[in-house]
Amino acid sequence: MTTLHGLWIPLVTPFDADGGVAHGALERLAHDSLDAGATGLVALGSTGEPGALTEAEKHAVVATVARVCRERSAPLIVGAATAEALAALGEVPEATAALTVVPPFVRPGEAAVVAHFARLAAASPVPLVVYDIPYRTGQYLSVTALRQLAALPNVAGVKYAVGGLNEDTIALLAEPLPGFAVLGGDDAFISPLLALGARGGILASAHLATAQFAHLVTAWRDGYAVRARALGHRLAPLSQALFAEPNPTVIKAALHAQGRIPTPSVRPPLLEADPDSTAAALKQLAEIGSPS
Repeated sequence: MTTLHGLWIPLVTPFDADGGVAHGALERLAHDSLDAGATGLVALGSTGEPGALTEAEKHAVVATVARVCRERSAPLIVGAATAEALAALGEVPEATAALTVVPPFVRPGEAAVVAHFARLAAASPVPLVVYDIPYRTGQYLSVTALRQLAALPNVAGVKYAVGGLNEDTIALLAEPLPGFAVLGGDDAFISPLLALGARGGILASAHLATAQFAHLVTAWRDGYAVRARALGHRLAPLSQALFAEPNPTVIKAALHAQGRIPTPSVRPPLLEADPDSTAAALKQLAEIGSPS
């Protein structure tokens, strides 16, 4: 596969007034994202609330997003954390890669994480993107472990969401590894991560201001540092506002306020966003301005 790059939107799963998946709204969101400059889409990422969906709903969500990607010749990443879920992607020809989270909660150690991904990658019909998010999983990965993961066959990259930038970030990006893409996953930190050499981002915030986020990625890629820096400073407060409550509650509320999804509903254990949080996010969105 070609190296992953650019802006990827981890789509929310919109719900209708009866609580079911609103597939028409999901399809429109997918098209809107690509129209506004996204490189590709992610189905069943954590923003899509996969833990609250039935297996039938998961299959239907993937089918809807895959159909859009097929029509638009756009790449698709699908969240899949188990051998069974990965095997099922063999029946999704549009799937470019799988987003596979580091095993959460058990904190198995770096050597066990590398061995775990080696087993999954060896059997997976699509390349893996390691989802490194230690403030959710409880397992931090050093640059040494990340480079070991990068060396595994059938591992294409990492969604890097470590809660900030540190010495391991610098070391990881100082020496890019062929065929291994670092994609930012902490939305508020995406601009400095791109400045250091990340190839793109999987950004839930980019449901809003999609064109501006896409422009941010290309501006850093093409060396327009002054323009990129200014745009990054404008986008960071939007990301902070959209993540003021557990994801994707504020994002869904903002999309509903824009008339883009039928309800702001999320499923338990999440609660809908406070109206003040939604208003703050929409205020930040209004202040961003044009992509340039």
